[in-house]
This record gives sequence, structure tokens and C-alpha cells, in this order.
Amino acid sequence: MGDSAVLRLTKDLIARHSVTPIDADCQSALAERLNAAGFKCETLVFGEVTNLWARKGVAAPLVVFAGHTDVVPTGPLDQWSSDPFTPTERDGKLYGRGAADMKSSIAAFTVAAEEFVAKFPKHKGSIGLLITSDEEGPSINGTVKVCQALSARKQTLDYCIVGEPTSVKDLGDMVKNGRRGSLSGKLTIKGRQGHVAYPHLARNPIHLLAPALAELTQIEWDKGNDYFPPTTFQVSNLHSGTGATNVVPGTAILDFNFRFASISTPAELKERVVQVLNRHHLEFTLDWTLGGEPFLTPKGRLSAALSLAIHQETGVQTELSTTGGTSDGRFIAKICPEVIEFGPINASIHQIDEHIRLDALEPLKNIYRRTLEHLLLA
Repeated sequence: MGDSAVLRLTKDLIARHSVTPIDADCQSALAERLNAAGFKCETLVFGEVTNLWARKGVAAPLVVFAGHTDVVPTGPLDQWSSDPFTPTERDGKLYGRGAADMKSSIAAFTVAAEEFVAKFPKHKGSIGLLITSDEEGPSINGTVKVCQALSARKQTLDYCIVGEPTSVKDLGDMVKNGRRGSLSGKLTIKGRQGHVAYPHLARNPIHLLAPALAELTQIEWDKGNDYFPPTTFQVSNLHSGTGATNVVPGTAILDFNFRFASISTPAELKERVVQVLNRHHLEFTLDWTLGGEPFLTPKGRLSAALSLAIHQETGVQTELSTTGGTSDGRFIAKICPEVIEFGPINASIHQIDEHIRLDALEPLKNIYRRTLEHLLLA
């Protein structure tokens, strides 16, 4: 593919050690380019997190590209085939931390925006970029805070493409038009510690928990819908015991998680769990953490424009999906009616030797540019 603009920018971003929440001047490099292309760039700092809001134009509709410059830690360096912060071409692939998640997407939609405004300087509407360095971390001072700031200014977004790596086998074969919610619980069952030889003097919390847990694993929480699979309940950890084999433990701690569809609410799920625990006459405490609410963008103009762009560039018929974990799309959906996630193949994300195919970079950029054309030139 040669030394293209998108490849050069991807390499430049990978070379910056932007492990969450550090941005390592990725955003300032992007702002310099975007300023030159006519964008008004604003740095928004919340806590230790740097965010970039860039916009060109003031008219509607506003089409926004969103992404994150932060990456997850590298893991053991000696297990990488090459330095994770030295972008390396090998066997038709570009290796480095963030190559797929998601510095290639950021480079692609930045160059796509540059090309579009250069070719169509009198386009209608506006283009925005929302970049954070707090997506891989706690997600407290990143996109959610920027969206709150924009909402306070009464700035509304019409369409947003989040550059998450959504493709499975071929570029564009899957995009995300929603995500399930995530609700975690930490359940502590209270028993009475004692000697295993005198069980009548003890109350084993594991034994007490077992029937309730069996019931919880068999409940149909909902049936899902046309866009979401049924809500799932999964146990992630079970802790109990003193380490001795002759002691009945005094407590058992269970960690569990719901990935829930838009037809269920956190309040409903919490209530049903408590009903089960009460029915089994358990003495317990239960702490909840809402990791993210679900969001859904039904088929509409954005999904149609993106699907057409993907097919024009690759010949692939894309699939709309709501599978996978949470993303910053859940925050953007609060201020934007149509949010779709689309990016490169996700097979290597967060792994040793993360990479993207070199021949995917130019098509990825072109798909983003074509989507702008369909939304702002029609």
C-alpha cells in the first residue's frame, strides 16, 4: 500500500506510549492536523484525563467520529515479537499496541475527514471528532464528561461513528448498532464458622448459597429482541473458607455479572435477584455496580450510509450486531440519536502482538470518507 497518509499517522500514534489514562500528546498531534484542515479544536481536561473536541462547521447535521488514544498495558515485553511501541511491518501486518484498538481507526477517520473537507469545502452540515484517553480505564473523566459538557452547551450530535474494532473475519463484516448493559453484583452470604466435625454448631454459607445459585443460573431473565440476545447471568468468582480443611467458613462471597438487553432494566434485575435470595431465607449483603447501560440505534440513515460505504469499498454485506462488551457509545447515545461502531478486525485486540492488516488501512479510511459523502453530500 506504500507509505500512505493513514499508515504514517497510525505509526506515529502507535509510537506514543499512551497507556491509559496517558495520552502522550496523541491528541495534540491530531489537533495540529485538524487545525490545518479548518477544524476548531478544544482540549477538555477532567482529572488526569485529556480529551479533544474538534469541529468544522456550525450547521446541522453534525457527523462525529469518536475514539480513544489510550491503550491497555502491553503485558510481558519479552513475549512480543517486536517492541509494542515501535510500529513494525511484518508479513503484511502492522504490529504494535493499539494497532487495532484503536489507533488505526483514529488515523483513518482523521485522514478521511481531511480528504473530505479538501475535496468538498462547501459541504453541508458539520464534522466533529471526539477523542478521549479514558476508554480503557475507569471511563469516568473521558467521553462521558465531554458529552455532559456538550449537552450543557446545548450542542447536539446527529450521527456518530465510534472507531471500535468490530470486524470479525473481513473488514466491515460486522458493525455494532448497540451494546448490552453491564451490571455486576457482589453478594456476601453470612453463615457461622465452626468445626467440620460439628456441623450442627455451624452454618455453612456455601451450602446455604447453593440452592439459590442453582435457581439464579436457570432463570430466563428476558427473551431478547430483534437486536439483542437474551440477558445473561454469569458467576465470575466465588470466595470462601480459611484455607483449612477442617473449618466451616463463616461467609461466602459471590461475584456475578449481568449482560442485559434493552428490554430489561437494572432495577428489574436487582429486584428479581433479591426475591430469589429472600425466598431461600438467606442472610446477605449485596453491593451493585452498574458498568454501563445498554444503547441501541435501530436501522436508520447512519446504518444505511455506513453499510453502503462498506459494500462500495469492499463488496462485503455488513451485519448489525449488539454483541461484545461495553464501549463509549453508551455515553454518546445520551446526546446522539444514531450511534454505530465500526472499525478493523478485532481478533488481536488487548493481546500480545496486536496488529492490523496493512491492506485494511486504506479501505478503512475510504469507508469513513464515503460515509461522510453519503451523509453530507446527499
